[in-house]
Amino acid sequence: MRVLGVDPGLTRCGVGVVEGVAGRPLTMIGVGVVRTPADADLGHRLVAVEQGIERWLDEHRPEYVAVERVFSQHNVRTVMGTAQASAVAILCASRRGIPVALHTPSEVKAAVTGSGRADKAQVGAMVTRLLRLAAPPKPADAADALALAICHIWRAPAQNRLQQAVARHVPRTPPARQAATARQTLSPRQASNTQQAATPQQSTAVQKPPAAQQPPAAQQPPAVQQSPNTPHAPKGHPA
Repeated sequence: MRVLGVDPGLTRCGVGVVEGVAGRPLTMIGVGVVRTPADADLGHRLVAVEQGIERWLDEHRPEYVAVERVFSQHNVRTVMGTAQASAVAILCASRRGIPVALHTPSEVKAAVTGSGRADKAQVGAMVTRLLRLAAPPKPADAADALALAICHIWRAPAQNRLQQAVARHVPRTPPARQAATARQTLSPRQASNTQQAATPQQSTAVQKPPAAQQPPAAQQPPAVQQSPNTPHAPKGHPA
């Protein structure tokens, strides 16, 4: 595994390449610093950092890039410059499809020295010992970049196994819940159309109501037949 460690900064951006695997001796491939003038415009300084990191990516072809995670400091101006340089390093790696890992300073110190509160001198001494160097890299930003690369080589296998274990034990979402979640992201009209498409269509034939029965016609009373022997009463006189 070949890792490019980046200790971000506008004035000095430390870079270092380490190759090896966890549990075996590591080898330093290269180390250096990308510098920008403090009195230059911010945009020009960020371009200089980008060009410097691109040169290191072209020359050493790392498989991973490890960048120090920016944390809060009292000096807001310093932390802003560090965050901007860190974003440039992440951009350069992501543009090439190289995986990027972020490690906090405490993680790096604990991985290299065994203590998350170690100072820069202790980190430099351990980097020198682990990489079998004749002297600690100068300046301290370069040593920090190598420490980032060492930290990632040692921690990456354990992190990968942990992520795989978590992925195996994550319960799968039932299809019904997936459909409900998908409907929530749709507009009301789209959700209505989806629900209508999923519901079986009913017959649209309209059944006519039975014809109303006509009431029976009123029966007329039978006509009264008079007997032929019965005299007819003359008109105008009662019978």
